[in-house]
Amino acid sequence: MRSRVPAAGLVLGVVCALIIGCSADPPPAAPPPPPPMNPAPGASGAGDPYYPMDGNGGYDAAEYQVGITYDPAKGRLDGDTTVIAKATQDLNRYNLDLRGMTVQSVEVDGKPAKFAREGDFELVVTPAEPIRNGTTFRTKVLYGGDPSATPKAGGSENGWQKSKDGGAFIVGEPHSASFWYPVNETPRDKAMFTLTARVPDGWTVISNGREIQKTSANGWSTTSWQERTPVAPYLTTVAIDKFTVDRMALPDGTPLVNAYAPGAEDRRDTGRRLPEIIGFLTSKFGPYPVDAAGGIYLDEDIHFSLETQTRPTYAKWADLITVVHETAHQWFGDSVTLNSWSDICLNECFASYAQWLWQESRDNENLDDRYRASLEIMRGSTDFWAPKLVDMGVGQEFHGVYDKGILAIHALRRKIGEGAFARLLKEWPAAYRNANASWADFEAFTIKLSEQNLRPFFDAWFHGTTIPPDAELLPGTLRRN
Repeated sequence: MRSRVPAAGLVLGVVCALIIGCSADPPPAAPPPPPPMNPAPGASGAGDPYYPMDGNGGYDAAEYQVGITYDPAKGRLDGDTTVIAKATQDLNRYNLDLRGMTVQSVEVDGKPAKFAREGDFELVVTPAEPIRNGTTFRTKVLYGGDPSATPKAGGSENGWQKSKDGGAFIVGEPHSASFWYPVNETPRDKAMFTLTARVPDGWTVISNGREIQKTSANGWSTTSWQERTPVAPYLTTVAIDKFTVDRMALPDGTPLVNAYAPGAEDRRDTGRRLPEIIGFLTSKFGPYPVDAAGGIYLDEDIHFSLETQTRPTYAKWADLITVVHETAHQWFGDSVTLNSWSDICLNECFASYAQWLWQESRDNENLDDRYRASLEIMRGSTDFWAPKLVDMGVGQEFHGVYDKGILAIHALRRKIGEGAFARLLKEWPAAYRNANASWADFEAFTIKLSEQNLRPFFDAWFHGTTIPPDAELLPGTLRRN
C-alpha cells in the first residue's frame, strides 16, 4: 500500500518550504582574489639631493633589532641584526646600507635569500619569493669584521672608533649606523631601535633608550637597550668602555643614565645638572619628547658632540652649555627630524639658540645687547654672512648654522614678537613630533602663526649670502631710536 498526501497538506508543505528557503542565509561569498603582483626592485637611494644614494626605497623600516658581540681586545664585531619593515611596493629585491663588514648570510621571513654587495655600502637582498605591497617582513643579516677599519669620509663622520683605553664608540653625521649594522640610512625613515650587545665581563655597554636587561655568563655580559620613540639612524649609538654610571630619574619618573669613561669622571657634576636643564628646556619647548635621558661622556678629543637620541655623546671638551645644546636637540633634530640635509638649520640653529635662552635665564644676559655686540664685530665680515642657512650645498651643511644661525633666530624672535615666538618654540615641535619636516614647512608654519609677511625676512637671513638690510637686521627692540 502506498500513502498519499492530501492536497491541503501538499500546499502547506510547499508554502513552508518556500518560507524556509527565503529565510536561510546565503552561502558566504568567496573573498576576491588578491590583485596580481607587479614586483620590481626598491630604489637604491631615498632621494636626498645632497646624498642621493643614502637610504633606499620600496619599504619603510619599523624596527631594528640589532645584536652584536664585540671583544675590545680583538676589535672584532659579530652582528646578528633583524630589520622589520613594511613594503611600500611589490618587491623582488631591495637594498640595505652596510659599510665594510663581511656578510655571512641573509634570511627573509626565515627563508634563505640571495645577497650581493654593490658600490661602497649597498647590500642588495633578493628574497626567495616576491614581497607584496603592504606586507610586513623581516630581514635577518649575519655579518662580522673590524668596523674601525671601514673608510670614513672625515668631517663629522667619525664612524666606529676605538677609545684610548681600548673600548669603542660610534658617532657620525650624516653617516654612522651603517658602520655597524644593516640599515635604511636616511633620516626620512625613522624606526624603533633595540640593541643587545655581548662584551667580556668588566666592560659596560651604553646605548639609546632604556636598559631592559643585563645578564652575565661564562665571562661575558649581555646588555639590552630599547628606544621605542622612532629614531633616525644617525642618532643611534653604542659605547663600550669601563664606564662609571650614574642613575637618576626626572621628576616624572623618566630614567636618566649618565656614563663617564675613564678620565671623564670630573664631569659628573655637569651631568647631575641634566634634570635642571631638561626642566628649563621643557618650559620653553614643551614636554620632553623622548622616553629616557642621560649622556655618554667620553675622554676623547673628537671635534664635535652629537645628539644621539635620549643619550647624547660628549667629547672631552664638552661643557655645561654643550649639554644644553645637545639636550635641546631632543626636540629640534631628534623628535622633529629634518627631511633633507639642506634643512639642517632646523636642528642646529635652534639648538644653538637654546644656549642663548639658557644664558638669558641663568646669567641674566641681555640678548639684545649681545646681538648688537656680535653685529658690531661681524657687520663688515663677508665670510660671516656668506654661508646660506638653507640649501647651502653639499659639504657646507655645518657652515654658519652655529653663529649666523643664532643671530637669525634672535632676529626672528624680535621680528614676530615675544608672544608669537614663545608659541612657535612649543607649537612647532608639537606639530611635527616624531615626524620629519623641511625648512619650507617651518617657514609656512611661522608665517601662519605670526600672521605676518615674513618672506623678505626669511629670504634675507636664511637664503641670502650678504648682510640683511636694516629692516630685517634690526627688527623690533633691536632697533634703537
